[in-house]
Amino acid sequence: MFNPTRDEARQFLFDSWRKRREGLLLTPLEDLVAQLIERHPEYHALLQAPEKYQGKDYAPGHGDTNPFLHLMMHLTIEEQISIGQPHGIREHFKRLSEQLQSEHDAQHRMMECLGEMLWQAQRSGSAPDAAVYLACLQKQ
Repeated sequence: MFNPTRDEARQFLFDSWRKRREGLLLTPLEDLVAQLIERHPEYHALLQAPEKYQGKDYAPGHGDTNPFLHLMMHLTIEEQISIGQPHGIREHFKRLSEQLQSEHDAQHRMMECLGEMLWQAQRSGSAPDAAVYLACLQKQ
């Protein structure tokens, strides 16, 4: 299982975006990440300045949105949908996409639930519980 460090994950985002901008050949995963980045023009300048943002900390208590976390959550949801795990995720995505008339907005709504599940796991010191995630999605 691939378990990158924070810096490795960020470097992957920087490199994928640089390669897209330079018209270089991308792996399928890099291409998917570049597509996600394209949908977030508010992050383009940041991703073009790795020397400035590679080590930047984003404190949720200060109202900062962590662009790296945001993009990686998109990537996580894309992967979940592609493999159909957790069971029922595709149906929730389809329902939310139709309800919001936007797959991108549906993913943002799903991120709220993904974040809630991760926060609960971190708070309790346990593994993430897919049942918590799916229950939250059901309420959306």
